[in-house]
Amino acid sequence: DAGDELFGGYNRYYKSPQLWQQFQVLPQWARSLLGEIGLSRSWLAWVKATEKRLGSPLGLRSLPSQESLQKLLLLMRDARDLDDFYPILVQHWAPDALPLQHRPAIERDAPSVWPLPDAMCPQDPVARMMAKDSMGYLPDDILCKVDRAAMAVSLETRVPFLDHRVVEFAWQLPQSLKIREGQGKWLLRQVLYRYVPKALIERPKAGFGIPVGQWLRGPLRDWAEDLLEPKAMQAQGYLDPDPIQAVWQTHLSGRVDHTPKLWTVLMFQAWLRAQKKRG
Repeated sequence: DAGDELFGGYNRYYKSPQLWQQFQVLPQWARSLLGEIGLSRSWLAWVKATEKRLGSPLGLRSLPSQESLQKLLLLMRDARDLDDFYPILVQHWAPDALPLQHRPAIERDAPSVWPLPDAMCPQDPVARMMAKDSMGYLPDDILCKVDRAAMAVSLETRVPFLDHRVVEFAWQLPQSLKIREGQGKWLLRQVLYRYVPKALIERPKAGFGIPVGQWLRGPLRDWAEDLLEPKAMQAQGYLDPDPIQAVWQTHLSGRVDHTPKLWTVLMFQAWLRAQKKRG
C-alpha cells in the first residue's frame, strides 16, 4: 500500500497525459461537441454501433466498457486542461447526473476535491493527482480496508511505504523516475529487477475486487432495496429517487454493472440510517 500513490503506479497518472495529448488534435469546441453528442445517445445503441472497433482520433484499439466510455466522453466534453481529468476519472456519477433533490445548496456546501491549501500544491498536474490520492483515496479507502481486515482477526499491520523517510524521499524525486515510457513505479521496478525475476514483476495489475454487483442482484438485494426505497429517500430530502431507481433496475437486469454508482448511494443511505438511530 502507498506504492502507487508515491511512485506513480495508477494508470491515470501516465495515461491521462497521453490522452490529453491526443485530445489536443481537436479544438476544444469540437471535443465538447463530440462528447455532448456521445453522451446524449442511448448507451446500448452506442455499444452496438461500435461493437468491433471504435474509429476515432483517440487511438483506442478496442471498445471500452460503458463506464469507461462514459468517462471518455465526459473528458471530451468537460476537460479544459489536465487538471480537469482527476475529478472526472474518480467520480461515479457525472456532475450533471448527480441524483440530488436540492442541487444548488448541496453543491455550494460540498468540500473541494483538492484537500491541500494552494501553497502546498505541486506544480506538476500529475503530481497533483498523486497528492490528492495520497490525502484522500489512500487513507479513506485503501488503508481503511487493510485496517478493518487486519483488526477483525487481531492482526497488527504496518505500511513500510508510509515510513516518513520513504514518503519524503519519494516526493523529492522527479516524475521521470516514477513514470517513464508509459509505465508507472519505474524506480521501484529497477530496484526489484536486482532481486526478483522480471516474470514475477511484469504482470497485469490486479486489484482486490469482490463480486458486489452479483451480490446486489442476489443475497444483498433485499438489503439494497430497503435502503433505496423511493418514498423514504424522497422524505429524507437529499437524493432524488427517480434516477437512482432507473440505475438500480438497469443493474438488476444484468445489462450494465452499475455497482460503483449504487454503492456510493447505498453507503450514504446506510450512514443516514445509522445517524438516525443514534439521534
